[in-house]
Amino acid sequence: MGGAAPAGRDFLPPIETVSWRDGAVRLIDQRRLPAELVHMECRTVPELFSAIRELAVRGAPAIGVAAGYGAVMAVWKSRSGTAGLLREVAAACKELAASRPTAVNLFWALDRMNRTAESLSALAPEEFRERLLAEARAIHEEDLELSRRMGRAGAELIPDGATVLTHCNAGALATGGLGTALACVYAAVAEGKRVSVLADETRPLLQGARLTAWELSKAGIPVTVLCDNMAAAAMQQGRVDLVITGADRIAANGDAANKIGTYGVAVNAKHHGVPFYIAAPESTFDRACLDGSKIVIEERSAAEVLGIAGWVGRGQEPEARSEAEGSVPVPGVWNPAFDVTPAELIAGLITDRGVLRAPYGESIAAAFGGRG
Repeated sequence: MGGAAPAGRDFLPPIETVSWRDGAVRLIDQRRLPAELVHMECRTVPELFSAIRELAVRGAPAIGVAAGYGAVMAVWKSRSGTAGLLREVAAACKELAASRPTAVNLFWALDRMNRTAESLSALAPEEFRERLLAEARAIHEEDLELSRRMGRAGAELIPDGATVLTHCNAGALATGGLGTALACVYAAVAEGKRVSVLADETRPLLQGARLTAWELSKAGIPVTVLCDNMAAAAMQQGRVDLVITGADRIAANGDAANKIGTYGVAVNAKHHGVPFYIAAPESTFDRACLDGSKIVIEERSAAEVLGIAGWVGRGQEPEARSEAEGSVPVPGVWNPAFDVTPAELIAGLITDRGVLRAPYGESIAAAFGGRG
């Protein structure tokens, strides 16, 4: 099939989502896809904060990688002594941590960068910065390697000729590597399997239609976009062999937070006897979070919903609409960015340590060494 790598070889990342460029964090501006591929460079912490908050970069692993580089960026051109650099790293990490509340990879990466900075307190400023950059690069390289491992584990679950349904984007655009859910597809294709993908639109921001479909098309893998409310019908008609999504946070008991709509997909999959899997690296597991009820769910702007419905312009808050535009009242909006899929609906957790099975409290603890 077009775009397939020779059997037995790794699929290379189809795009470079996040990178370090001479003191700047370089990102694909995912708000512009699929119409145009545009890169942006963040040179200040507020710029990177805005890029994360406004979804120029999104996907839990990619946010973590970007934040790691962001901690370095904050001090790269600083003239402070080492004690000052430590304070500047801590301040940058605190600011970036406030950008989004649900994706645990963000906090994991920032905590790692803070701890690394503290361990370098005896070094001269120049060496401090270089070693801090080396740690951020290690986070990035590890993400690529973890995605390869996840991909190989997940590929074993995908039969030749299978159709995989996914929700939101969990590919290279969401990580520093091959992705999470899509890494499994890439690995299966690299093994020579024929695989096609059904990509839910993923409303309200259409990450499936805009990002997953673009990424898979670029890689030469057959992909079909369907509205979110068509997934159940596709399963009913036998069009779906398995579902694989990513996750932004997985609790100690296996409950998993992912893009809004994932829970509905899992319920439909359970009803139709379609196995539902989640793919995520170790950094997405929050073993200190006992279950999904403890996961903070981000709520986003009403304009994200009303802009698509035509009530207000994209990016414009309802209260900004002038009276001259009409007398019809603007409706209220509930716009959670994520929902939580209970562990009992998940057939397996595809990780860099293999596929974990229920009871997840035990398998997660065994794979990752107990609570983190």
